Amino acid sequence: MKSKLTFAGIFARAVLIAAAVFVPATTLFSGPSPAPKAAARTWGTERHCVPVGGSLITNFGAVDPNTTLGPVTGDLAGAVAATLTAPPASGPHGTVIFHIQHHWVTTAGDNIFFDPAVATTQPLSQTLFAVITYPAHISGGTGKFAGATGDLTNIGEADLVHGTVFRYSGQVCFAEQD
Repeated sequence: MKSKLTFAGIFARAVLIAAAVFVPATTLFSGPSPAPKAAARTWGTERHCVPVGGSLITNFGAVDPNTTLGPVTGDLAGAVAATLTAPPASGPHGTVIFHIQHHWVTTAGDNIFFDPAVATTQPLSQTLFAVITYPAHISGGTGKFAGATGDLTNIGEADLVHGTVFRYSGQVCFAEQD
């Protein structure tokens, strides 16, 4: 039995076919949907952390008898001075403890602020000390380092006559900047 095509039937089918073809097509070719609005930022708490590393060489007496001064290479390149804030002290198991305050300036002119640090060393001679532990905590700075935090680990030696040589490695977390 043949069904009778009427204008209403053809129209209904055309509408269904059009809906089936054109609605998905318009979705595909209309471009990306607008991005959702970003959530409000909580300023001062967002951080971007990066690994850092390099080396430094300093000499005592460049500023005064208790302060070293010298160049820094690597990710925090610039110059550093380190001041002994107390006389070296005897530590456990024959170690010698140094209390240090760092003064660090990058080649861009930014200051990096550090909390006072403690270096535990093993004496190799009267003037040469191998570093056992020497953590340093970054507590802000200027420019790029404003609001930055981080932790560095230092290895190397302190020679009170010929200078110091250290390798630093760690992480710096920068505050989000506008």
